[in-house]
Amino acid sequence: MTQFVGKTVVISGGAEGIGFSIAKALGEEKMNIVLTDIDEENLEKATLELESAGVPVLAVVLNVADEAQWQEVADQAVARFGKVHMVVNNAGVTGDAGAIEDQNAKGWQWALEVNLMGVVYGAKVMVPLIKEHGEGGWLVNVASMAGFGGIPYGGVYTATKSAVVALSESWAAELTDHGIGVSILCPGFVQTRIHESHRNRPAQYQTESVNSKAASPLELMGKQLVENGIEASIVGKRLVEALNSKELYIFTHSSYRPNVQKRFSTIDAAFESAEQSSLLQNI
Repeated sequence: MTQFVGKTVVISGGAEGIGFSIAKALGEEKMNIVLTDIDEENLEKATLELESAGVPVLAVVLNVADEAQWQEVADQAVARFGKVHMVVNNAGVTGDAGAIEDQNAKGWQWALEVNLMGVVYGAKVMVPLIKEHGEGGWLVNVASMAGFGGIPYGGVYTATKSAVVALSESWAAELTDHGIGVSILCPGFVQTRIHESHRNRPAQYQTESVNSKAASPLELMGKQLVENGIEASIVGKRLVEALNSKELYIFTHSSYRPNVQKRFSTIDAAFESAEQSSLLQNI
């Protein structure tokens, strides 16, 4: 028997890709699954697959950028399963890739609302439910390796994922006394459809250029990188492994380690420079 048996997890963006791989992996651990997604058709398909495997499932359509919808998910989850023990803030979008001078407000608003505020709302609504029963639990936020280093022309995505990393670090310290473990899942490229996330872009974030333009070379390269990534099924199993080890940072691609080490070496060198500055000797 594992620590997950009989407990309930709420997963956003759970109808496919990484979210669905997590649902299947935790379903295999005998958890109750509250599966949410903005895509109702995919949500129905995913629910049927889990139910056919004997996994208890509650499916709820959710736009993570709407706090009121999160509350509806919480109410339904408690009504169906009694308690919530884990929330996995997985839903995410790419935003608009492009040069600095090509940034537009609607693209930023879309990415910020989904990638950052979706995480904020998920935690704000679900964490009190985990605290309430006093049994402890988990808060899992899906970031990206992009959260550990800038990507040229990918400022929107990088900024939001970096924010999720920092936010999760803050919450890890805040929630430790409540027995709630916080983990940041930071995968590299995974075979998902995140490069097609514009298909679910709400009307208020649409622009004429997004609707009319052909895919840019940059977008085509991103598509190829995603399609050549690891299988999504690995990510869910990796999450279970890491949660059992109580890991804060959960990585899937050890090949990124030199890049992260280079970043922190540069940061350390900047501290050395500050130490040697005559302007800062008395600080």
